[in-house]
Amino acid sequence: MDFSIFLTTDAWLALITLTVLEIVLGIDNIIFISILSGKLPASQQKRARRLGLALAMITRVLLLLSLSWIMGMEKELFSVLGKGISGRDLILLLGGLFLLYKATTEIHSKLEGEEEEHKTVRVPSFNGVIVQILLLDIVFSLDSVITAVGMADEVLVMIIAVVIAVLIMLWAADPISDFVNKHPTVKMLALAFLVMIGVSLLIEGWGEHIDKGYIYFAMGFSVLVEMLNLQAKKRRKGSV
Repeated sequence: MDFSIFLTTDAWLALITLTVLEIVLGIDNIIFISILSGKLPASQQKRARRLGLALAMITRVLLLLSLSWIMGMEKELFSVLGKGISGRDLILLLGGLFLLYKATTEIHSKLEGEEEEHKTVRVPSFNGVIVQILLLDIVFSLDSVITAVGMADEVLVMIIAVVIAVLIMLWAADPISDFVNKHPTVKMLALAFLVMIGVSLLIEGWGEHIDKGYIYFAMGFSVLVEMLNLQAKKRRKGSV
């Protein structure tokens, strides 16, 4: 690998920009991992989060090292209703459906009546949760790698940006997960985000482009409103 590329300003600018973008694109991954790992016993949750993000980093790096294969995924495999479907489209469509299913069933379980609460809750296995995380890691990684290819010319820059982003996410995963699991309304908001991301994956997989800026603006605005609600609730408790 040629590290001399970092003697240029362009390489450093690309690294910083791409690292920030990778962190932003990884937020939905952290949310998904947090919700899935939250269903495990407390002693296994941190391990599941760290393993899930480590798998995400490995998946991204492997995809970056297979750029020719990634580009080949743009070729049409078959058509449905006159719309050509490539390998990338198929992964996005299946990933969107899987994300919609997981988020919807989780929302359903949170909104069940009291009689449902008395039913025996089956705790998922550690391996089962990791498999689910890995499946969505592949979908999220594909989006991440395609963004990386469009932002930088050097594979080394892409790989370093991915590694830095995942290390930052590893540092932030525990506090984010604890906060999401501690506040039911925040967890419901996070699940709504996953539904929105699932829909966007389906639309992208069908060949229609969505400006991610709109999605992240909606997520950011919703989080701001929820933070104000939590602050107001905290003040009401303090005044009682």
